[in-house]
Amino acid sequence: MVEKADILDEQAIARAITRIAHEIIERNKGIDDCVLVGIKTRGAFIAKRLAEKIEKIEGKPILTGELDITLYRDDLSVKNKNKEPLVQQVDITHDLSNKKVVLVDDVLYTGRTVRAAMDAVMDLGRPAHIQLAVLIDRGHRELPIRADFVGKNIPTSSEERIVVQMKESDGSDRVAIHE
Repeated sequence: MVEKADILDEQAIARAITRIAHEIIERNKGIDDCVLVGIKTRGAFIAKRLAEKIEKIEGKPILTGELDITLYRDDLSVKNKNKEPLVQQVDITHDLSNKKVVLVDDVLYTGRTVRAAMDAVMDLGRPAHIQLAVLIDRGHRELPIRADFVGKNIPTSSEERIVVQMKESDGSDRVAIHE
């Protein structure tokens, strides 16, 4: 695949995260009973950044966690040498029952990752609400899922691919379209 266009640079990503943080606080009338749950891998990085922004704004920390949805995928393709699903560590130490859970991911596309994440959350408790925050919404839904908080809507063709890079895993922050 060849890079077609740069969409967001480091500053644009930071602005989007700040805006989403404010929207989460406003929609939930504060952060009481809220838990940010990042979908591994890049969603977890975005959730940590959101948590830092929210703490600066509210003056107190928000509960966070990380979720690996590998076993919940209906289109599982990443497997270990024994042909079994490659499962990462789940790091949610809080009871999610009756909490406002905000799932955080980098790109919303077909909706299958979000559906899998909701299944995983429901296995951990019954939240009062589940909301979705994404850095990029590219359209092409296969399931009736929409994001509550969006950094940027980027209409794409199904042949294009959105590539999100985060400092924590890729050394730099940027979003680009590849085709």
